[in-house]
Amino acid sequence: MNKKVFLLVVALFLGFTSLFAQHGTDNSDEEICTHILTELQQYSNNTTAELVVEAGKLLMNTPYVAHTLETEPEQLIVNLRELDCTTFAENCLALARTAKTRKPSFKQFKNELQLIRYRGGEINGYPSRLHYFSDWILDNDKKGTVKSVSQSIGNTGFSKTINFMSQHPNSYKPLKNNAVFIEALHKQEQELTKTKLYYIPTEKLELLKDQIKDGDIFGITTTVDGLDITHVGIAFFKDDELHFMHASSKAEKVILSEQTLYEYLANRDSVSGIMIARPQ
Repeated sequence: MNKKVFLLVVALFLGFTSLFAQHGTDNSDEEICTHILTELQQYSNNTTAELVVEAGKLLMNTPYVAHTLETEPEQLIVNLRELDCTTFAENCLALARTAKTRKPSFKQFKNELQLIRYRGGEINGYPSRLHYFSDWILDNDKKGTVKSVSQSIGNTGFSKTINFMSQHPNSYKPLKNNAVFIEALHKQEQELTKTKLYYIPTEKLELLKDQIKDGDIFGITTTVDGLDITHVGIAFFKDDELHFMHASSKAEKVILSEQTLYEYLANRDSVSGIMIARPQ
């Protein structure tokens, strides 16, 4: 093989390697998944919510990376090497649910992840992914992967026009110049806006925190026009105080919060409270 051919082969190999890593098909994802599922076997009799916490602990310090799911065409992305706040919660829930099955495997984990991430568990283009977290809670409640408990805990209506994505299509690569996708998202937003939603206002959190459980997955509601939720975390009590695990853009990794959840919410502008999904 001459030098030019050799360099071409190396370049192609590195290009494919980079592409695989970008698309979340790196072999290390299966290794990480298998390791975590093995570790979770010692907690197999625990609840799904408790397993979510254990999975979160095992993913602690994983680097924060945004937009890891943005590929075209839409496909299931498995990336346990890089997480944002939503993919952290999704992966912890998928790992926990997989660990509760008779024969936990990477294949089963991928099945659980797809079920959790997509409307009805079916991949059908970019609009089939559950982009709004309040919608994620509603759809996963229907599928039985979580139970929406915001109404039973807070009993406070969350009424808002949801339309951020369709109003800002240039902020989302798959929506740019794609009228079909924009229209599909707009219809979903209209349905979500008409749906009766509930949340726990920040000012009520301290009084109601005893009704929240370790492993509850929550979304932080916002006052930003058109948006429902801007951050996602996993509830965790430390010294009887409600903290949370999350993939933090500021810390650039998965961490356990130093502040209590109430302190975190109270010290941030454009934050109004939380919506809670309890793993099943």
